[in-house]
Amino acid sequence: MTDDGTGLLTIGELARVTGLTVRTIRYWSDEGALPPVARSVGGYRLYDAASVARLELIRTLRELGLGLADVRRVLAGETTVAQVAAAHVVALDAQIRSLKVARAVLSTVAQRGSDAEEMTLVNRLARLSAAERRRIVEEFVDEVFHGLDTADPMIRERMRNTAADLPEEPTPQQVDAWLELAEMLQDPDFRAEMRKVAEFNAADRGHDTPAGTSLWFSRRLVQLGARARERGIAPDSPEAAEVLRELLGDADPGAVLDRLRSHATHRVARYRELLAVVKGAGPEAAYREEFAWVVAALEAHTGS
Repeated sequence: MTDDGTGLLTIGELARVTGLTVRTIRYWSDEGALPPVARSVGGYRLYDAASVARLELIRTLRELGLGLADVRRVLAGETTVAQVAAAHVVALDAQIRSLKVARAVLSTVAQRGSDAEEMTLVNRLARLSAAERRRIVEEFVDEVFHGLDTADPMIRERMRNTAADLPEEPTPQQVDAWLELAEMLQDPDFRAEMRKVAEFNAADRGHDTPAGTSLWFSRRLVQLGARARERGIAPDSPEAAEVLRELLGDADPGAVLDRLRSHATHRVARYRELLAVVKGAGPEAAYREEFAWVVAALEAHTGS
């Protein structure tokens, strides 16, 4: 405390009271966060008891990660601590998600034994922003369904809304799956395969067909195909013909076979597997074997 009876403190004395360094206090003062209340005869900055309280608040806000610009706004009454804190929570959440993805990328690189070039590619693709990942998915869906007005809208929306985002804490397997999926969605040959799937879907439906019918058929196919495999029914057996009748009803088996063949290609099946892995369900949720059984049964019983 100065000895002039004012009770004011120099920067050095303020540093001793608060435990902060003279350099830090001077910097905050220079930046306008802690203006002096007076100057000594020699021109030194002086501070009062209120400055000590203000300094403690500055330290707290800085430890919470606020920049000096935000600190000045809080101290000037232009915003509240709660408002600034809420904004920083959003920013920290984004940073945490990015760090989690970065950690998963590094785990993937470590498991692969990747070289520097591959690591750069893996990191760049995996850390695409959510908006960029969504753009990749939306461009893929728009191209696949362009002009197909009778295609099942629930299929379209399901494809549009799936796999755009990695989980908040992706595993290395999910990062790998997303990387492969991102490359696949941008591959013109794969887009052409999926276009054929969409065309079959659109041809099967009329304008008055309820949305979701295609999803219902797929679920029924998986259910019956799984049951047949569990019972050990061979695709070319008479029992398989009964399963097909239960699945198809009055539908043309040949037309259904053509449609399912488009779904059962290796790349389309791999696409379903990758989606399942990214969503945390595992590749078995793609039901590759169930689709393959039904296709084999149709081929056996239609003479195709």
